[in-house]
Amino acid sequence: MAKTCGKAKDFFGIIQRIYTIFANSTKKWQILKDNITRLTPKSVSATRWESRVESVKAIRLQCADIREALLQVSDIDSDPKTSSEAKVSKQLQSKDMLIDVAIEKVQGLIVFFQNYRETGFLEALETAKGIALEMDIGTSFRKRRKIKRKRHFDENPDVPDIATLSPEESFRISYFIPIVDQAISSLTRRFEQYQGYQKMFGFLFTSETLQSLDNESLKSSCDNLEAALEKDGKSDIDANELYAELKFLQNFIPQENMGPLEILKFLKRHNSFPNASIAYRVCLVGLWL
Repeated sequence: MAKTCGKAKDFFGIIQRIYTIFANSTKKWQILKDNITRLTPKSVSATRWESRVESVKAIRLQCADIREALLQVSDIDSDPKTSSEAKVSKQLQSKDMLIDVAIEKVQGLIVFFQNYRETGFLEALETAKGIALEMDIGTSFRKRRKIKRKRHFDENPDVPDIATLSPEESFRISYFIPIVDQAISSLTRRFEQYQGYQKMFGFLFTSETLQSLDNESLKSSCDNLEAALEKDGKSDIDANELYAELKFLQNFIPQENMGPLEILKFLKRHNSFPNASIAYRVCLVGLWL
């Protein structure tokens, strides 16, 4: 996200620095804990967008409290570098979830952000103004100096020049839209990962699903899984042996619906299903990544 927008890069850099200021000292961390009552700031991950949500949420919901903690740090810190950085900063997955439920929730988030992209800016702007007022910060956008620029012959005359836009609209186009688009892109990638995971392991995910498969569907699923786990002509499982083990399990496994972890524990207790045990271990590794 930060790589696609300069303002976003600066923003997440500030979020990370806020966390670092407090995390570097037990005394500073205690100052933070004394001032906040709900969420604790998190480090910003470079790869997982979910962690960025959690990092921002803690500051978004407790902005005034965290500013007060930063003020206290800047007053007591003897390190000029940290004190200065504190003053600058003042400017401010359940492992038991079913995959089909996860897919539905991610798809719902994608739809939400697609709608939010079109209609959410004004709401976000009002929320930001409310936070600014609470912290006694001005709510007006800084006006940009108008720069007259000659259009090139190949430019679309219907596309507005960014220099002629209002500060609010310029912010929406250059910051709000790229951030939301990146969120949609990240969610879409996660949605596609879940779909791929479901296609590969869906037949193993619950005992109810396993017991519902006919012979042809079960054999096809075992063949597909063997192919998916194959590397250099070798696979961790044998499709025919896996099929035989799962075929037996369809009648042997308890009738109550079980998830993959419970099924794996059941297999370990009986120690007679080597291919099925490998399949469920790989399934669980993929689920928790």
